Amino acid sequence: MSIRSFRNIKRKKTKEINVGNVKVGGNNPITVQSMTNTLTTDIKSTINQINEIHNEGADIVRVSCPDEPSTKALKEIVKHVDVPIVADIHFHFKRAIEAAKNGASCLRINPGNIGNISKIKEVIKAAKDNNCSIRIGVNAGSLEKDILEKFRGPCPEALVESALRNIKILEDENFENLKISVKSSDVFLSIEAYRQLSKKIHYPLHLGITEAGGFVSGSIKSSIGLGVLLLDGIGDTIRISLSDDPIREVQIGNEILKSLNLRERGVKIISCPSCARQGFQVIETVKVLEKKLSHIKKPVTLSIIGCVVNGPGEAATTDVGITGGKKGSNMLYLSGIQSEKVLTDDLIERVVLEVEKKASELENS
Repeated sequence: MSIRSFRNIKRKKTKEINVGNVKVGGNNPITVQSMTNTLTTDIKSTINQINEIHNEGADIVRVSCPDEPSTKALKEIVKHVDVPIVADIHFHFKRAIEAAKNGASCLRINPGNIGNISKIKEVIKAAKDNNCSIRIGVNAGSLEKDILEKFRGPCPEALVESALRNIKILEDENFENLKISVKSSDVFLSIEAYRQLSKKIHYPLHLGITEAGGFVSGSIKSSIGLGVLLLDGIGDTIRISLSDDPIREVQIGNEILKSLNLRERGVKIISCPSCARQGFQVIETVKVLEKKLSHIKKPVTLSIIGCVVNGPGEAATTDVGITGGKKGSNMLYLSGIQSEKVLTDDLIERVVLEVEKKASELENS
C-alpha cells in the first residue's frame, strides 16, 4: 500500500447548511473560525479585527453581543466586512432577535441558558425570518441544572443529552439550518462527547476545545483533540480557542487542516530544526519567510533544509526547495528538480520570488 493511500480521511457526510454565503457540512471543505476580542461597540476596531482575521484565512468570524448597543453595532459592522458574522448570544433572547435583524448570518446560542421555550421560539422565528442559521453551543461549564444533577457533573453523556434536547426544540419548530458543538476544556471529555453525538445526528459539527489556554498549551490541546476527531472523519468547522491574538487561532486552525491534507491554503513550509551541519541559519530564515510569504493564499509547498542529509529528498516532493551547501552555496529545487546554486545572501529574496511565481501560476491555471 502506498504512503498516499493513508492520507485520505473519510469524512462523515452531514447535512449541508448555510452560514451567510459559506456552506458548512455536506461535501464542503472544513471551515476555520475565530472570534473578535474587541468591544463590539467599538465599531471601527471590530471591523478592522474582523478583516484581519478574514485575511488570515478565517471563513467565519464570531462577534460577542452581550448588550443592545452591541447588537445595534452589528448593523454597521456587516456593511464593511466580506465574511459571515456569527452573533455570540448568552442569556437574553432579545439580543439574538436583534442580532438576526441587524445582519448576523448565524446565532450562537445555548438554549439552556436562554430561558423558557416561548423565548427560544421567538429566537427561532427571528432566525427563519432573517435567513440566519443557528449554532447550538453546548458547553461543559454551562450545562442545564437537571442534566448536571442526573449525571452528577459534566461528562460526555451529559453534553450529548443537552445537545439532543436542544436540537429537538429547534426541530419541533421545523428549523434545521443548524450546527452543534459540545465543548469542554478537557480533551478526553470533548473527544468522547463528539464521537457519541456524531453517531446520533446528521447535522454538521463545530469542533473546539474550549478555553484551551495560552498559545503553546492551547495549540497543543486543540491539535490533539481536533486532530483525533478529524482523523475519525468528524467535524465540519473548527475554532481554536486561545488566550492570544485571534489571528493565531486562525493560523493554528489552518495548520491543523493542512497537516491532515484537509485544506490547501497558503504556503506549507517543511523545515528542519537545524544542527551543526546547516549551511545557513535555518531557524531565522524560516521566521523571515513565514512573514514574507504570509500574503500567499494559493497552496504552495516549500522545503527549507539546512544540509544534504534530508534536503534533496524533501525538495523532491515540494514546489520550491532549498538545501544547504558548503561555503554559503545552497541548491535551489523547482518542482522537485535541481535548478541552480543560490548564495546564502540571496536565499530569502530568491525563495520569495520563486514561491510568488508558483502561486501566480496556480492563480492563472
